[in-house]
Amino acid sequence: MADFNKISETMKNTLKCIFVLFVLQTASGDRCSLEISPSRVVVAFGQPVTVSCVASRPVRVLGWESAIGPSHTQRDVAVQWSVDSLIDWIEEPICYGVFFSAPRQCEEKLNLVLYKTPDSISISMVNHTGPMVEGKEYQLLCEVQNIAPVQYLTLRWYRGQTEVYNHTFSELSPATPVQVSSTLLINPGRVEDGAPYRCEAALELGPEGPQPPPRVKSEPLSIVVHYPPDPFNPEREVVEFVDGEDVLLNCSSGGNPPPSYSWSSPNVQDNDENQPLLRAPSSGTYTCTASNVLGKSSKKFMVKPKSKGV
Repeated sequence: MADFNKISETMKNTLKCIFVLFVLQTASGDRCSLEISPSRVVVAFGQPVTVSCVASRPVRVLGWESAIGPSHTQRDVAVQWSVDSLIDWIEEPICYGVFFSAPRQCEEKLNLVLYKTPDSISISMVNHTGPMVEGKEYQLLCEVQNIAPVQYLTLRWYRGQTEVYNHTFSELSPATPVQVSSTLLINPGRVEDGAPYRCEAALELGPEGPQPPPRVKSEPLSIVVHYPPDPFNPEREVVEFVDGEDVLLNCSSGGNPPPSYSWSSPNVQDNDENQPLLRAPSSGTYTCTASNVLGKSSKKFMVKPKSKGV
């Protein structure tokens, strides 16, 4: 019987300990009775800002702890933090309260975002000058000077009006202005000759930030692409003519640099006019070759009289 009483007493003590632990945990987990309004503030560098802190129960002292614009009040349930021109990049205002009842002290930190649009944004070619060559790979560089905070930056690349790539910097964390860059690999073809590339920096600061997000664009960079003369299609062409008619052969071809032209035929002697057009003096086979420093393309014309009765 004595053993049973001893066990029962031990269980009671254990339950008391559990109960006391539960009460302590509940008390320490009470929510802080402070509310900051607005809860998140986005401010442009050098602009004014005003934020309120309100206590939801009687308070002894309510105040703002801050490197600039600190303030406090006694027994009032609201206090403001106000700055005429915010230029402190490491400012982290905290609202604190000292209460009559437990929990007697608590604090709330203001979610403050101070931002600055870039001083400049530019685009350039990396380790290359002059025209590009079709089929080769090149690198473009976009540089953004003095932007903050960089983790909200999205840098978009455009070819003409089409977005071709975007780069975010969410893995970075500095609050102060920084210089960042982005690269774009391109393998230009002939259709991109003269195409303008540009990059655009957008600070996407969330719903509390300016709408639409502030954007800064680079000047466009128009690329020049060199490519060989276009292949002829078809490579052979039959041209029929009626006696008395002129026969004009045309082998114009695209290419950059613009191609030069040469004609060969038993009926053509020393044709050095460098023209894509040739007036055929008689029937026969005429071969035109378009060429530039990157290659050449040829086409044959078979000129013959038109069959009678057709």
